Amino acid sequence: MKDRLRRIFYAFPVQLLVLHLRSNHLLLSLWAVFFLLISGALARKLGFQYLFLDAEYLGRVNFWSFYFVGVGFGSFFMSWNLTSYLLSAHYFPFLASLSRPFTKFAINNFVLPLGFVLAYLSITVYFQAYYEGLSFREIFLNGLGFLLGTATLVLLYALYFQFTNRDISYYERWRSRPPHLSRSYTPGRRQVDLEYIKLDTNRWKVLTYLNESLQPRLVRSVAHYDSGLLRSIFKQNHLNALVLQLLSMVVLLILGYLVDYRPFRIPAGASLFILASILTALVGAVIYWFGEWSITVIITMLLGLNLLTRHEQFNYSNHAYGLNYDTLRAEYSLGRLRETAGSSHIEDDKAATEVILSRWKAKTGQEKPWLVLQCSSGGGLKSATWSMQVVQTADSLLQGELMRHTVLMTGASGGMLGMAYLRELYRRQQQGEALDWRNPAYIDDIAKDLVNSIAFTIVSNDLFIPWSPFEANGYTYYKDRGYIFEKQLNENTRGLLDQRIGDYQRAEALAEVPMLFLTPSIVNDARRMIISPQGVSYMMMAPVGQRYPGAVEVDAVDFRRIFAGQDADNLRMLSALRMNATYPYVLPNVHLPSEPEIEVMDAGFLDNYGIVSATRFIQVFREWILEHTKGVILLQISSSDKVEEITPSGGQGILESIFNPLGIAGKVLVRQEFEHDNSLGLLYDLLGEERFHVIPFFYRPTSSNKLEASISFHITAREKADVLRAIQHPDNKSSLRQLEALLGIGGQPKPGSSH
Repeated sequence: MKDRLRRIFYAFPVQLLVLHLRSNHLLLSLWAVFFLLISGALARKLGFQYLFLDAEYLGRVNFWSFYFVGVGFGSFFMSWNLTSYLLSAHYFPFLASLSRPFTKFAINNFVLPLGFVLAYLSITVYFQAYYEGLSFREIFLNGLGFLLGTATLVLLYALYFQFTNRDISYYERWRSRPPHLSRSYTPGRRQVDLEYIKLDTNRWKVLTYLNESLQPRLVRSVAHYDSGLLRSIFKQNHLNALVLQLLSMVVLLILGYLVDYRPFRIPAGASLFILASILTALVGAVIYWFGEWSITVIITMLLGLNLLTRHEQFNYSNHAYGLNYDTLRAEYSLGRLRETAGSSHIEDDKAATEVILSRWKAKTGQEKPWLVLQCSSGGGLKSATWSMQVVQTADSLLQGELMRHTVLMTGASGGMLGMAYLRELYRRQQQGEALDWRNPAYIDDIAKDLVNSIAFTIVSNDLFIPWSPFEANGYTYYKDRGYIFEKQLNENTRGLLDQRIGDYQRAEALAEVPMLFLTPSIVNDARRMIISPQGVSYMMMAPVGQRYPGAVEVDAVDFRRIFAGQDADNLRMLSALRMNATYPYVLPNVHLPSEPEIEVMDAGFLDNYGIVSATRFIQVFREWILEHTKGVILLQISSSDKVEEITPSGGQGILESIFNPLGIAGKVLVRQEFEHDNSLGLLYDLLGEERFHVIPFFYRPTSSNKLEASISFHITAREKADVLRAIQHPDNKSSLRQLEALLGIGGQPKPGSSH
C-alpha cells in the first residue's frame, strides 16, 4: 500500500500539480478567478457568471455560442500549457529523451484543466436546466459545442507542433545540433545547470508519466545524454511556444480590425478566456526571461508604462463623438463656472423653459394638470428593460396620459438607455410615423446583449493602442470599446438613436416630447454634467445662489454652454448615453475638449436615481408649478429594492477588521438613497403634502426566480421574463392604481401593449 501511494505521489501529473502549487501562484490565480466567476462567488450582481453559463453569439444562446467559448478556453488551456512548459520543463530533463516532449507534458498537465472543465460543465448543466428550463437536447448540444471548440484549437496547436517541434530522435538521427540552438536567446534568464539536475538526487523526482495512450510509463534516466543536446531540445521547443503565442496576438489584432462585422464579435466568455491566455503568456515570458527578478521587472514595467503613456503620442483618450477636438479648447475653470452660473444666461434659460412648460400645459388640455417627472435608476439592461416596461404599461393603462403629462425624464446608466429609446419611439409616433411606441417588441430591442462586443473589443483592440479610424458627424476618431458599444446599441435599437443632441431641440421646445437630462459625473471635481439640447444653466447651482451670491458652490455644469465653441449640439446622442452609462473599466472614461482636460463617467456615482436633477428642477420652477399645476408626480423607477439587509460586523479576523472601516466606501448607492429621501422631504415642504406625490416602481424578483437580475449590459431570457413580470408585484400594482387615481383617467390596457 505504501509503495502504491509512493508511485501515485511521484507520478508526473501529481508532481506537476505540486510544482504549480509551489511556484506558479500568478498563473494559478487565473484558474481561481474563472472558477469564482463561473460559480457566482465573484461579481454575481454584475452578471459575470452568465457570460459563461448563458453565452450569446449573434443574439442567440446555442451550439455555436458555446463553441466559441470553447475555442476561447482552448486558447487559455494551450497558453497555460505552453507557459508551464517554458517555466517547468527544465525541472524534468527526462522529457528531452521522449518523442514529442511537449505533447507528453500537456497530457500530464491535465489535473487543473480537467477539474475546471468538469466543474464548468456541471454548473452550466445545472444552470441551464434549472434557471433556463432548456431541454436535454439543447443542454447536450451546448456542452458538445464547448468541448468541440476546445478540441478544435487544441488540434490546431497539435498540428503546428507536429511539424515544428524536434525531439531526441531527430538530433540523434542527424548527429548534430543547429548552431543557433546552442546559443542562449533569452536575455536575463539564468542558465539551467542540466548536469546538476540530471543527477537522480537533485532533479525533481518523477517515477512514471502518461503517454499519448494514457498508459503509465517508467521514467528513463538521462544521465548518459549530452547536456548541450538536452538544452537544445528544450530551447527549440521553447522557441516554437513563444512564436505561437506571438502569432495569437497578431490574430487578435486582425480580429480587432474586423470588429465592425457582427460575426466576428464572439461571446464575452470567449473574450475573457482569450484575455487570460494573453496574460498567461506575458507573465510566463517575464518569469522565463528574468527568473527571480520577475516581480521587480513587472513592477518596473508598469511604472515605465505609466510614465510613457503620460505623453500624448503613447496615450489614447476616448472622445465624445460629434465634438470638435481640433479647435480651441473650452475653458474649464472655477471662474468660468461661477460666471456662467451667475450671469443673465440663467434668466434667459429659465424663461425659455417656462415657455416649454406653458406649451406642455396647453397640450394637456387641462387648466391645472399634474406635472410628471420620470426618474429611472441605473442598473444595466435590467434597468433599461424595467424602465420601458413600467412606462409602457402605465401609459397604456392611462390611455396615453402619462407621456402627455410628463415634462422631464432623468436618471442614470441603463435606465436612461431605456428612457431615451422609449422617448425616440414616442417622438417618431408623434411626428406621424406608423409605429406603436408601446409595442413589447421594443423592450426586446433594448434587452439585447451589449457586453459581448465590448469584451471582445477590449481583448482584440483596446489592449493595444486603438489605431483604426472612423468618422462620426463630420469628425474623425478611433475605434475602441466605446465605439463598438455605440455601434451595437444602435444596431439593437434599429438605428433610431443615431441622432445629434441638437436634433431634439425643436421637439422639446414645442413640448412634443418630454425634456431629457443626461448627467454624467465629472471625475476631476465630482460635479455633474447636465447634457440637454436646451439651455439649463439654472441647473448649475441651488436657486439660493442667485439671491445670495457666494452662499453655495456651483455643483453642476451646463454642457451646451461650456462646449458651445466645440460644436456641442453636434454631440451624438449615442455618445451622450454612453457618457451617462460609463461603468468603470467596462467602458472607457470620456475625455472632453477642455483646458484643463476633464473626463466623465457613469452618472450613477453622483445621482443613480435622477432625484438630484428632479429636485433641482422643482426648486427652480417652484413658483410656476404652484401657479399653473395641481402639483408634481415623481415616478421613481428603480431596478432594485431600496431596503438593504444590515451586514453584521462581528466574527471577523484581524485582516478583515483592518479593512472593515473601508467598507463604507462601497455604500455609495445606499448613501445616495438616504440623501434622496432627505431631498424628497424637502420637496414635500416646498410644494405641500397634497401637491407632491412620489410613486415608486421597484423591480423585485418573483418567488419563482431565486436570483435577482444582474446589473450588467447582458440580461438572460429568464432574467428578462422575471423583470417584465415584476410589474404584477402587489406594490407595483398599487402604484399603478395610485397613478391612475391621481391623473383621473380610467380604462384598460390596449391588447398587446403591455405585459
